[in-house]
Amino acid sequence: MKAIEEHVASMLAPAAPPDTPGGARHMVLNMGPQHPSTHGVLRVVLELEGETVIKAQPDIGYLHTGIEKQFETRTWHQGVVLTDRVDYLSNLSNNLTYALAVEKLMQLEIPPAAQYMRVMLAELQRIESHLVWLGTHALDIGAMSVFFYCFREREDILRIKEMFSGQRMMTSYIRPGGLALEPPRGWRKVVGKFLGTFPSRVDEYEELLEKNPIWLRRTQGVGHFALDDMLDLGVTGPMIRGAGVPLDVRKMTPYSSYEKFDFKVCTHDANDVYARYRVRLSEFRESHKIATQALEGMADGPWRADAPKMVLPDREKMKTQMEALIYHFKIVTDGYRVPEGEAYAAVESPRGEIAYYVVSNGTSKPYRVHMRTPSFGNLQGLGPMIEGCLIADTIAAMGSMDFVLGDVDR
Repeated sequence: MKAIEEHVASMLAPAAPPDTPGGARHMVLNMGPQHPSTHGVLRVVLELEGETVIKAQPDIGYLHTGIEKQFETRTWHQGVVLTDRVDYLSNLSNNLTYALAVEKLMQLEIPPAAQYMRVMLAELQRIESHLVWLGTHALDIGAMSVFFYCFREREDILRIKEMFSGQRMMTSYIRPGGLALEPPRGWRKVVGKFLGTFPSRVDEYEELLEKNPIWLRRTQGVGHFALDDMLDLGVTGPMIRGAGVPLDVRKMTPYSSYEKFDFKVCTHDANDVYARYRVRLSEFRESHKIATQALEGMADGPWRADAPKMVLPDREKMKTQMEALIYHFKIVTDGYRVPEGEAYAAVESPRGEIAYYVVSNGTSKPYRVHMRTPSFGNLQGLGPMIEGCLIADTIAAMGSMDFVLGDVDR
């Protein structure tokens, strides 16, 4: 913070008069932390020469959730609800990463039906997150209709999540050991109906934007980001795939049976705002393909591991079996003990690679939980990406990153 304050103070110092009459003066523009186009409490200090950005300094820390530290005061079971709130537009991705890390320590084998269900829900989550991104990004640039179209389909997915878990956003549905609840009656019909209509919806988004000259002029050639800088800063997700690099955790180190699914990694080589839009548009179709395969290939079977001391028992068993009632009471009050050790698990979230590093000292509470979140890594590149852009183009470039501030200030 001190370095940022010194930097801002130097930028606020009176600028020297221009050498030539009519020359542009330097000006400092404070953008945020309450600004609709930053999509969260992000402050960006812009140094301008006329309307051109010559320096940009992102200033984070206004959300200050402290979620990583909160893990140390919660049981392993209670920690699931914290993962929902890291990236509040992709809670299931965080549920899954945390569950995979804990399951490594517990050496749990997850049943195939639960694996396929996790994949299907993760891809529906990716679609939902990209819908929010496309709708709000188009709105930033001035295309209002797309916002209403995208949120129409997003509402369908939120209803599916509510059907499964009882919650629209913070579901805590994917948990260590499997799933929180048995899939509800009629879920195949509801999910199948959505998947049956969604491809035509993507065609609508594409038709609305691809024929819009304003959209093309505001996105093509804007927000170029040097690939070497991306690699140095740890940029992942659609950002780096928009630069032509096929980096995807689902392919590189498959998890939750992703190796059994047929899909391709979507890339584009223009490395601008338009390229990132094209990558996410293609990912709509690939995620639809994966979710459809999961739906059709999901066999009946148990939806959680056989670990009664760790997984909450069925409600019906609690009514008739004393052991089930005791296990439920122990897990809810004291939690379960995780063997001493450490584990690292990574998944491909809508924003890029997210990973959890968890450390256990053998008690019922984590000793340490640290997250490698994609928004934090991607946001490091904000300065290099928008330096040289016009003020108006900074909004389009910033929106193309699709960062979530909960994913940054954790």
